[in-house]
Amino acid sequence: MINTVLFDMDGLLLDTEPLWGECMLRIAGSHKIPITADKFKETTGLRIYEVTDYWAHKYPWQGSSSQQVADEILDDIIECSKERGTILPGVVQSLELLKANDYKVGLASSSPMRMIDELITHFGLKDYFDTIISADVVELGKPHPAVFLHAAKELGANPLQCVVLEDSVNGMLAGKAARMKVVIVPDVLHYHKPEFILADAKLTSLEEFDLELLKAL
Repeated sequence: MINTVLFDMDGLLLDTEPLWGECMLRIAGSHKIPITADKFKETTGLRIYEVTDYWAHKYPWQGSSSQQVADEILDDIIECSKERGTILPGVVQSLELLKANDYKVGLASSSPMRMIDELITHFGLKDYFDTIISADVVELGKPHPAVFLHAAKELGANPLQCVVLEDSVNGMLAGKAARMKVVIVPDVLHYHKPEFILADAKLTSLEEFDLELLKAL
């Protein structure tokens, strides 16, 4: 029986996912790092400090360190997200439903903790979560299951009684590897990806999320 629900952040709670590419290109350009949008597939699933470390190895530049570049990207995306980001449809209703029915609720994201904390505080979501975990605190990010397993441990939850809400293939794979149920909520451009057949359920938005879905998993 499911008693714990773990949420991703970017692309699931907040529509910040498209801003990552924009901010990465802008900061890379300011440092004359020869990165184009088509190169992003080389670093899919990596955390931002791993991304800039990869750039430093593959596309070396002069001047600022990879960590400084990552910090600038984070500063940029946090500000852009506050100015232009929104809470996605169904998010608040889903969180209120879970809290009203005594589910344990966690946030487990690959984003750095300072970004998570600033954004969920800014958008008024922080108090809904019983634990908030960044992949900063584990050795490997998604699709490795560590961030979800760490969140479950913090909540005193059995992974077999957890469901993960995700929007990405890597997040889905991480949840399945953690032996958790996975509900995938992709954006419209990726909704029909064949990989999502591995998920236990697929929704067009969190507006479709309800207790009957959880009980059926």
